[in-house]
Parts: sequence; structure tokens; C-alpha cells
Amino acid sequence: MNGKERCGANLAHLCVPGKTLEGNPLGDPARRMMPVYLPPSYDGKKRFPVIYLLAGFASSGPSFTNYSFMTPSVPEMADRLMRDGEMKETIIVMPDCMTRYGGSQYVDSAATGRYETYLAEEVVEWVDANLATLPEGRHRAVAGKSSGGFGALRLAMRRPGTFGAAACHSGDMAFELSYRPNFAVAARILERYEGSIPAFYERYFNSPKPLSGEFPLLDILAMSAAYSPDPSNDPPENMRLPFNRRTAEIDEEVWQEWLRFDPVRMVEEEANREALRALSLLFLDCGTMDEYNLQFGLRILSRELGRHGVAHRHMEFMDTHGGTSYRYRVSLPALALAIHG
Repeated sequence: MNGKERCGANLAHLCVPGKTLEGNPLGDPARRMMPVYLPPSYDGKKRFPVIYLLAGFASSGPSFTNYSFMTPSVPEMADRLMRDGEMKETIIVMPDCMTRYGGSQYVDSAATGRYETYLAEEVVEWVDANLATLPEGRHRAVAGKSSGGFGALRLAMRRPGTFGAAACHSGDMAFELSYRPNFAVAARILERYEGSIPAFYERYFNSPKPLSGEFPLLDILAMSAAYSPDPSNDPPENMRLPFNRRTAEIDEEVWQEWLRFDPVRMVEEEANREALRALSLLFLDCGTMDEYNLQFGLRILSRELGRHGVAHRHMEFMDTHGGTSYRYRVSLPALALAIHG
């Protein structure tokens, strides 16, 4: 990639007020800087459809713009696709939904804040008011990878009419296969801190670099804050774990709370299936060597969608969970085509 290509992307960094996030339980910033890719012919007059691209856990919108040797950023990728005529010109919005726990899962939670509402209502409304968009649901798409893929799929179900197409890359699903195997791992790490979540966070965030091997606990704690909040306790204990801290046995009551967020379980509800049927495109993919078993979850989800007549594109590719941003080269052009019509 030469210097001219690197300078080609028309990237704006816009500040969203974040009124929805004011007074959030973790004291995280309400005002957020949000990268927005503007297509080559954007002039503020001609209107364009919009793709909302959601980052994975422990990441946020600005990560899509990071420089990496031999790996184009999303704006660079989109710029080249559009200039080469392989993708219709589309605005790409990259929201920041980060929390002090490492991520929001794009849900409304009493432990972290109202991130689903922030994204689906405030951010969408703000983008339509401040950019030259086609301000209708059929001209919007939502996409992401991992936690971002989970968020995109869930928002497509829960917010019918807000988005007209969706893409889920290696999204969290089939929680029995993806999350549950790590409960004992997380319990084992927590035992080093005598079961104290505050002690873990104090050490984790005060270390000069992330502690080796302790990411599984960080991940499970963030999921607990998203799926089973406990507002009766102060942060960072304002969550209920889905397992016993001493024995790692499943807490069935909390586990059932988690399962209500599982996309595989969500498609059991006709209203959610109807929302997916209304999409002009539902794109789903995953690597066949995914370490979180998400390839199996996707196969289950695809089977159930097919059984209920929900049209979707199911693709698999030989790779693991990380380092697969190149898959946006497949989904972004397809989404852009779907929401231009």
C-alpha cells in the first residue's frame, strides 16, 4: 500500500453528545468521538445510505481506523473498494460503545449504561441530523465482528425498521458452547484474588500491560455486567456471576438471564424472526477454527433460521477468531448493495 492510497480515505472524527449515557453507573464519558468514513463523492448535498460498524469486545469504533502494516484499516479498505467500483458509495459510521469493563455488548444494562438505546436511537438520529444520509431504515445496515457481530444481530432483531440489513461476523451465540466452557477458567483466575472482583480490576488496570492469561476473566465479568447486572451493589461488584466463585458450579437463575440474550434462543421468538425476515440482507459468517466454538453456534443458528424460512447468507472460511477483518471486504459491498435499493 503506497502513501497515496493511505491518504485517500475521507475520514471525519465527529463528537456525539451522548445524552443517553449521562450519569451512567461506571462514570464513563458521555461525549464520544466517533470516526465516520465519507465516500469519495460526498459533498454534503448528495445523500448516501449508512453502515453502522460495531467493534468487538475490548475495542471501539476508533480501532477500525488504526494503522497496521500490510493490513488496511476499514476506511482504507472501503475507499479502495469504492474507488475500484467494487462497492457502492456508502457512509460508514464506527460508534464508540466502550465501557470501563471492556465493552457494553451494545445492550441496555443497569451495570454499565443504556448502550442499545444510545446507538439505535441517539447515534442514528444524530448521524441523520448532521450528515447527508438517506434517513430511512431501509437505507441503514448494522454489522460487526465477535461482540460487534452479536450486537449487530441482536439490534436487527430488537430494533425492526431501524436497520434494513445486517452482517454478523463470528458473533457471540450458542452460549453453552461459546461462554460456558470459560466459566471454570474465569473462576480459577478469580481464585488468585480470593474471589474479589475489585482486587482483580485494581491489579488489571494498574498493570503496565494486560496480565497474561487473565483475559478470560475480564471477558466473563464484562458479559456478567451486560447480561446479569446487579444495581444493588456498587461497581465493580454490580453484576451477578453465572457460576459459584468457589466451586465454579452454574448458578441456574443467573445463567437463564444470560440465555435470554443468546441469538440462538432469540430466534425462537416469532417477533424476532419476523424482524430478520424484513431485512434485505442477513449476512452470517465464521471461521472454521474459531476458538470460541462460534462456527458451531452459527451452524445451529443457520439451521433454525432455515427451518423458519428466514433468508440469510451463511458462509464459513478457514481461519480462527482473531485477525479476520479482511472479511469486511465481502460483507461491506454486499450490505452497501442491499441498502442502496
